[in-house]
Amino acid sequence: MTPLPIVDPGPPVLYDVEHVTSYKYALPVTVSHQCAHLKPRSFATQQVLSTQLGATPLPEIRSERIDYFGNTVTSFSLSEPHESLTVVAQSQVRILPPTLPAAADTPRWEEVAERLRLGFGADTLDACQMLYPSGHVKTLPEVRAYALPSFPPDRPILEAAIDLTGRIHADFTYDPTATTVATPLAEVLAKRRGVCQDFAHLQIACLRSMGLAARYVSGYVLTCSTESGERLEGGDASHAWVSLYVPCAAAPNGGWIDLDPTNDKLITREHVTVAWGRDFEDVSPIKGVMLGGGAQTVSVAVTLRPRTNGPRARTESPA
Repeated sequence: MTPLPIVDPGPPVLYDVEHVTSYKYALPVTVSHQCAHLKPRSFATQQVLSTQLGATPLPEIRSERIDYFGNTVTSFSLSEPHESLTVVAQSQVRILPPTLPAAADTPRWEEVAERLRLGFGADTLDACQMLYPSGHVKTLPEVRAYALPSFPPDRPILEAAIDLTGRIHADFTYDPTATTVATPLAEVLAKRRGVCQDFAHLQIACLRSMGLAARYVSGYVLTCSTESGERLEGGDASHAWVSLYVPCAAAPNGGWIDLDPTNDKLITREHVTVAWGRDFEDVSPIKGVMLGGGAQTVSVAVTLRPRTNGPRARTESPA
């Protein structure tokens, strides 16, 4: 497998982001309550310069809060009959490509697992909440069996994670028709097909099965790599990847290093983070309840445009 790059020496990248979600209903909706994770979050290597979220029809009630994981959650309600709903999120984000530690210089994976088991240190206590099974991430015996070849004794944790990322990319086929949000992880593993959400859940389950802390990250990825020029999968709507806890002084963002199994990449400059949590359920872009509507169709259009790196690229797909 081709080694993943460790250091991105490039300058910061400024992105314009637009995420449009459109619903059309066969019958009028009389009441709708929605909850959205659509505003990117700021941290050491990502600066949100501006962000706004709007909906048509205009909601009668709207509020914002910060959830348990530090994500911005926007809630809104409509009580007038409507046959369509469009939600538009627009942001400007600056990415500062991180300098990552050499994979061979990171701690042994067993050492990290033991540190997490003991709950040593305030940063480790925070990471411990990402150790355990969650609704979409089951630490099944077959998942651990799949993970084991990447984790021989004494292997540095980032080397093991990079190897696992490459194996998932090589062993699984990106197929938007193969799964749904409800497809069990065991079925994804058996069929070896799915989408970014499935591959992220699988890698997180593998890491947690080895006693390591991993979180689910939602956001966006360029449709075409600025490094290789190759198409990147998952750029047509919200994308998903994995963040691994690596207690190492050289690790960015408090010891969390992001990997994209869908595209076999360490994440440096081609992704924009919106939210993170235990799995998809914690960071679903839009979810809610409504009265009426009947059958519905949903479409999503995402634009991720670097200010200085090429033309605008827009893709559309059904959600």
